[in-house]
Amino acid sequence: MKRSRRHPVRRLILIILIVAASILLLRWGRTCFLKRMYPRTYSSIVEQEARKDNLDPYLVYAVIRQESNFNADAKSSAGAIGLMQLTPDTFEWLQRKDKRDTPLPKDDLYNPEINIRYGCRFLAYLTKKYEIRRTALCAYNAGVSRVDSWLKDRNTSKDGKNLDVIPYSETRKYAANVEQIYRQYQELYDSK
Repeated sequence: MKRSRRHPVRRLILIILIVAASILLLRWGRTCFLKRMYPRTYSSIVEQEARKDNLDPYLVYAVIRQESNFNADAKSSAGAIGLMQLTPDTFEWLQRKDKRDTPLPKDDLYNPEINIRYGCRFLAYLTKKYEIRRTALCAYNAGVSRVDSWLKDRNTSKDGKNLDVIPYSETRKYAANVEQIYRQYQELYDSK
């Protein structure tokens, strides 16, 4: 009779161990999956350029993921190029702002190092100008002049800093997506 009691206890212990191992394996698998979905590709460039411009690298990764999904050869129908999807006009403006004697050609925007450098400079400029990340992200997507006009309109901004209403659905979705991706990067990589 003693033997029959031991077998159920052993089975219960074995089941508990299998369930615990399965839970650990699922957590590990989920983390691995999420890290593939939210990579830190070009990390040495992103970390360096983000540091130079006082940006959170996770925000830079979030913009890159949203803009190009880490495809350095990406080109939009609006003519934006590379990882951070800069337009040639924005690229030229940023170079003039840096007082470059010899402007780089627009095809250099396909170079990850140059694209991330100037993308970070632009994002840092917008972040400083608007002080509110969501507003800066809207300007990154819709343009500075549009966001400036939205901030002046009492129907879209009560305080001139926050956008209470984002008139363009694409920009509204863009800002929300980047914010969600940013939070995912923080959660995934800051949990170490």
